[in-house]
Amino acid sequence: MMKVLDHLEEWLITFLMGTATVIIFVAVMHRYATGFAIPGVQDWLLGLNLGWAQELCIIMFVWMAKFGAAYGVRTGIHVGVDVLINRLQEGMRGKFIVFGLLAGATFTGIVGTLGAAFVWENGAHYAIFKFFGLATGDVPEGPTTPDLEWPTWIVYSAVPFGSYLMCFRFLQVMVSFLRTGSLPHHDHGHVEGVEEEPLPPPGEEDKVFRMDDELHARDLLDKSQSQRDGGQSGGARK
Repeated sequence: MMKVLDHLEEWLITFLMGTATVIIFVAVMHRYATGFAIPGVQDWLLGLNLGWAQELCIIMFVWMAKFGAAYGVRTGIHVGVDVLINRLQEGMRGKFIVFGLLAGATFTGIVGTLGAAFVWENGAHYAIFKFFGLATGDVPEGPTTPDLEWPTWIVYSAVPFGSYLMCFRFLQVMVSFLRTGSLPHHDHGHVEGVEEEPLPPPGEEDKVFRMDDELHARDLLDKSQSQRDGGQSGGARK
């Protein structure tokens, strides 16, 4: 179960991002293709209604943002100001880190609870009762989205789901910190799939900027300098 949960954000974000990209591409191509007066094809394209594409992509990006925030907590990608905390003694530093993680878990837990209450009152209550065949009574059905005509509680469900997942990630990072004493760290300069070249040996850092054909301005300057030094040393020997 934990193996699936550890990769939940990546799978969901990858699916949403890939699907949104395809939908946007198809919608843009459809918009331009309808401008060409091709007999039969133009009428068929005009008959296709893709007005819902923008709304669906907006909804998908909202879900990506909420679950991306949880992914950021787990991987340590969020930016934090820790200059003062890192200057504290080890024991005091650990206490402040645990306090910060608990504060993050408390805040996201509260947001998730308030979001769940809003979703419940916004139509989820009616949908669940109707699904199980229970009497809805005076429970409101809730509004729908303009284009897709989906119940808005489905869209707003990203708030409780994403916030509760963030709360869990804060607690997960805190437990890991108490056990190992280390926090997840993300190198913002590293690009996935790109292998980093080894650093040059000490004293040879300047060779990184040289070109094989010696047409770089620095190479020409070094070459002329070495020629002058060689000429001076030769004249001195005479």
